[in-house]
Amino acid sequence: MTIDNLHNLFLEYPTVCTDTRKIKKNSIFFALTGENFNGNKFALKAIENGAEYAIIDEEEYMVSDKTILVNNVLKTLQELSEYHRNHCTAKIIALTGSNGKTTTKELINSVLSKKYQTIATEGNLNNHIGVPLTLLKITPNTEIAIVEMGANHLGEIEFLCKIAKPDYGYITNFGKAHLEGFGGIEGVIKGKSELYNHLISGKKNIFLNGDDPIQKEKLGNYIKKIGFSAHNQKYYIITLQDSSPFISLQFENTIVNTQLIGNYNFTNCCAAILIGKYFNIPLNDIRSAIEEYNPKNNRSQIINKNGHHVILDAYNANPSSMKVALENFYNIDRENKILFLGDMFELGKYAEVEHQAIVDLITKLKFEKVFLIGENFHKTNSTFTKLKSYDDLREALKSIILKNNTILIKGSRGMALERILDFL
Repeated sequence: MTIDNLHNLFLEYPTVCTDTRKIKKNSIFFALTGENFNGNKFALKAIENGAEYAIIDEEEYMVSDKTILVNNVLKTLQELSEYHRNHCTAKIIALTGSNGKTTTKELINSVLSKKYQTIATEGNLNNHIGVPLTLLKITPNTEIAIVEMGANHLGEIEFLCKIAKPDYGYITNFGKAHLEGFGGIEGVIKGKSELYNHLISGKKNIFLNGDDPIQKEKLGNYIKKIGFSAHNQKYYIITLQDSSPFISLQFENTIVNTQLIGNYNFTNCCAAILIGKYFNIPLNDIRSAIEEYNPKNNRSQIINKNGHHVILDAYNANPSSMKVALENFYNIDRENKILFLGDMFELGKYAEVEHQAIVDLITKLKFEKVFLIGENFHKTNSTFTKLKSYDDLREALKSIILKNNTILIKGSRGMALERILDFL
C-alpha cells in the first residue's frame, strides 16, 4: 500500500493507536515493535477491540483483510505523518531545549487557544514516535500546532524537523541534559541548534530569549527573529517582578501573577507572551491564559499534605535543572527545609563529576536535612544521608518522624520520587 493510499484510509479513520489497551473504535492500529515488545502480536486483539485496520510488518500476523503488511511499521508511521503534514494548512511551532519544554509548550497552547483552534503535544510525546503521533492529530480545523521535540543525540532534531517542517521555532535553553548521547555541552548546543538550521534554511521566523548569549550568538544577524528581553529595547520588554515563591512579571504595564514557582519559569512565561503577541492575542487574554495555567504531572507542583509544604519536581532532572531548582528552594522564605534528590540519568562519563557538583552546591547553600537517593549520588563525597535506592529510602523513612516541613523532591523520571508523598 502506498502512503497516498494509506493517507486516504487515515482520512476515513483519522485516529491512530499504538496501544491495544487504549484502542478506540474506527481507529488504525500501528503495531510498533521495541526491545521488550512486539506489537505485531497484538494486531488481532486491536481489531477485536474496535480498530478498523492494523498496520503490521511481520507476515505471520496477517489475520484478515483488516491487517495491512508494510516493510517497517515505525517508518510507515513517520512517512504517513510527514505526508499528512504536507497536506494540512495548520501553522506549526516547533519547540525544543534542555529544560522547560513541556511547561513552555503548555503555556503557549494556553495563550494561543484563546483565539485559535490549536493542538499540542500530549505530555512529553516528543520523540521519533511522539512527534508523528502529534502531527496525525492535526485536523482540517486546526490552525496552529505546538510540537515539542526532544532529543538525546545529534541528528534527532534535524530528523524531526524533516517530518514536521515547522513554520516557527523556539529553543528554551541549552543545558546539561543527555550529556551521554550528545557527548558534552557542545554537542547539546549543536544538537538543539538543528532547529535553528532548519528554520534559517527555509527563511522561517524564530522566537528567542534576547538575554541568552548562546541564542544571540547562534542567530547572529539573522533577520527573521522575534525576541523578548528584560532590558534590550531591540526586543519585547518583559520584566520579573517577584518570585517568592510564585513568579509575577510585567509587560505593557500589565502585571501577571502566575501559579508557577522559580525564576527558571520566568522565561517560559516570556516565550508564551511573545508568541501570543506575535499571533495578535489580546493583552488581557494573554494575561488570563498564563494566570490560569496550573502545573501538573510532577512538574514544579505545589502540594500541601499533612502539614508539609512540598515542591514536587520529580518528572525529570539534569544538572542544569537541578541547579536552578536548588537555588530557587534556597531563596524560598520558609523554615524546616528538606531535600529529597534522586539520581540524574543519561550523563555517561559525566555522571560522577555532575553529581558531585550538585552535592557541592548543596553544601555551599548550607542545606542540612538532605536525602540523596540512587547509585550515582551514593558515590559522592558528602556527609548527607545517602541511599542506593528508593527501597532503602522507604526503610529509612519508617524510623523518621517528619512534621511541618518544606520539602523539595527532584530526580530523573526513572527514580519516580513522587512515591515519597506516600510517606508524608
